[in-house]
Amino acid sequence: MHLLLLGVSHRTAPVDVRERLDFATRGLSDALLALATRPSASETVVLSTCNRAELYVACEDVSTARQELIGFLGEYHGLDPAALDPHLYEQTDAAAATHLFRVAAGLDSLVVGEPQILGQVKEAYSVAAEQRTVGPVMNKLFPWSFTVGKRVRTETGLSEGAVSVSFAATSLARKIFGDLKGRTVLVIGAGEMGKLTAQHLKGQGVERMFITSRTFAHATALAESIGGTPLPWQDLSTSLAHADIVITATGSTLPILARPQVEGVMRTRRNRPLFMIDIALPRDVDPAVGDLEAVFLYNIDDLQAIVQENLTRRAAEVTRAEDIVGDEVKKFEAWLSTRGAIPTLVALRQRFDAIRRAELERLQPKLAGLPPDARGRVEEVTRLIVEKLLITPTEQLKSIPDPERVRTYADALTRLFALDAEEPARGEPGRGPAAHRAADAGKSVTP
Repeated sequence: MHLLLLGVSHRTAPVDVRERLDFATRGLSDALLALATRPSASETVVLSTCNRAELYVACEDVSTARQELIGFLGEYHGLDPAALDPHLYEQTDAAAATHLFRVAAGLDSLVVGEPQILGQVKEAYSVAAEQRTVGPVMNKLFPWSFTVGKRVRTETGLSEGAVSVSFAATSLARKIFGDLKGRTVLVIGAGEMGKLTAQHLKGQGVERMFITSRTFAHATALAESIGGTPLPWQDLSTSLAHADIVITATGSTLPILARPQVEGVMRTRRNRPLFMIDIALPRDVDPAVGDLEAVFLYNIDDLQAIVQENLTRRAAEVTRAEDIVGDEVKKFEAWLSTRGAIPTLVALRQRFDAIRRAELERLQPKLAGLPPDARGRVEEVTRLIVEKLLITPTEQLKSIPDPERVRTYADALTRLFALDAEEPARGEPGRGPAAHRAADAGKSVTP
């Protein structure tokens, strides 16, 4: 059994290609059910985010599965497969596991260490599990990737610190106020940066969000998008008196908040702390406002410095994160290699047990005279003997890290014990030729 990954990401495809390969539009369930009709893939998971569209499958024949997956992508999205080919990447077995583990850890993200991707990987697996398109390989691979993602976030600082101006503003607010749930936010201006910062603050539990803009319709539109309340521009000073956090992001070429104005507001507030984030360029707030007691004023340069510091810190953690991924991939690879041995080990166990039962059946006339508890002990002793005989070959075969060596050993066991010979029918032990030979050789087994 092989593991195959085929996909595109922000590293290989422009946004217009990724948009056309987005599975979220029709839903992952629909994609999984369509993919399940391809005969070569025995297990499937579809991972679809704004930055990637990836198909993970378990298959016997990688070449056939690859062609089917490319055909599926073209048919499902109405695209020419040949046009997709330059943007596609593929990985198999340990390399595919490495890729998924790096994705779950945030190492393959546009913003390294982003926290959202782990939840998206979990969602992809959850939908596949609901649709029953997963099996032994995916049931091992994806939960393993969750562990890797959690390990990286726990043991490194890869995901620590804000790496966007809008999120840096939110992080600063939390440092000053702690819990933001009971805080009141005033957004001045209805631009994209103000919106992003307001969204982050909303995500931190801020419940009272007021929006004001010179164009009231713009304030209303932004307020509706984030569940806030629009305010007329004329009420700016009044609303400042009640806000804990102020975000300014207008397109004004001159400051809209001067020191005397804010000074008056602070007297009204009785110097209750006011956190101001001036994201505008040119700045909306006179820098002298920051000199006022209890006013915490940050501009876009302050935030960008924080972002850069966090990005530098994250880069230093990448090596540690990659080491964790490499360590976990080795463990997964060892597990994956044992998958090739399982059919042989199952057949070997069935053959040994068939021999045991055949011997017990042959000795039934002698055993019939024993009391029931003695016959039970004989049954138990013979079963334990078989178990002990199988322990060493099972452990030895499972400990081999090289899949090719596993196949060589499995082939040898198949030949030596004639495991590909006709198996005895259930309830008819010892009917197969190999079982007869083994049964004859096992006459020394006596109760």
